[in-house]
Amino acid sequence: MTNTYANGNVINGNSNGNGERSRSPNKPEELYPYDLIQEIADHLLDRTKYRPKIGIICGSGLGTLAESLTEVDIFDYEDIPYFPETTVEGHAGRMVFGKLAGVPVMCMQGRFHYYEGHTLEKCSMPIRVMKLSGVSHLIITNAAGGLNPDYNVGDIVLIKDHLNLMGMAGLNPLLGPNDPRFGPRFPAMNNAYNSELRATALRIAREMGIITEVHEGVYTCLAGPNYETPAELRALKTLGVDAVGMSTVHEVVTAKHCNLNVFAISLVTNKCIFDYGKTEEACHEEVVEVGKSRQRVLCDLVARMTKEIFNQTQ
Repeated sequence: MTNTYANGNVINGNSNGNGERSRSPNKPEELYPYDLIQEIADHLLDRTKYRPKIGIICGSGLGTLAESLTEVDIFDYEDIPYFPETTVEGHAGRMVFGKLAGVPVMCMQGRFHYYEGHTLEKCSMPIRVMKLSGVSHLIITNAAGGLNPDYNVGDIVLIKDHLNLMGMAGLNPLLGPNDPRFGPRFPAMNNAYNSELRATALRIAREMGIITEVHEGVYTCLAGPNYETPAELRALKTLGVDAVGMSTVHEVVTAKHCNLNVFAISLVTNKCIFDYGKTEEACHEEVVEVGKSRQRVLCDLVARMTKEIFNQTQ
């Protein structure tokens, strides 16, 4: 099937072999223009009664967050126009609208990663879809390796800042011409992670009795898909990084660009290995299993945060 887009570009309904629908011309700056993002958002909004102000992204092994929603409208990524498909175990590949703790939300059950072969613009494209669907607050979760020696497996890190190594190397989701309808050409990043939302999360953690398992820390995203060498981990620790993963940073950059309030958390699924003498190795199965083992606590924390955000925005 072939459709003609409003600006005259041709969009092919067939897969291009990379789990996505192709479009021509395929210049990077034309991949997801504003009108196409609006078309995706309208497609979703036309098929659900919900108009959520809160968006959620579920990380590896944390898909139960989406499964805890009630009265749901579910859209498989393969059925959403111009959406790629996720290829990672632990990422279901669905956009779910429903209620969490009685609050309408829009939830990504599975995200897109650079290591899957997607551009960073494509990885963060759903953030803009959320924005044009009416979302004002974004909750991001991920699984991460713990660099900070004070972190234990199963601990929760409230991300207060990030080190954008990929961006420093020239990989940024905002590359190309800027459309001011999304945001400014040069967005500031010093307040990318909302401090008031972190303070709320700390209060909730005390109420839940898990405050000793919750930290505030700095996160970094590496391209993957391989895990890091001891030398790389030592370098990151020296730079002040507390947790390392393969997502989130470009999503936050895009969210900040379009003026979303961001609350992001990492679940520490493994302790990073600095010692050359150790034989154990990080693996994705461990990440998924730890995510499943802590899903009840994560779901409770995110549900309470969702309710607090909803109450604060009324």
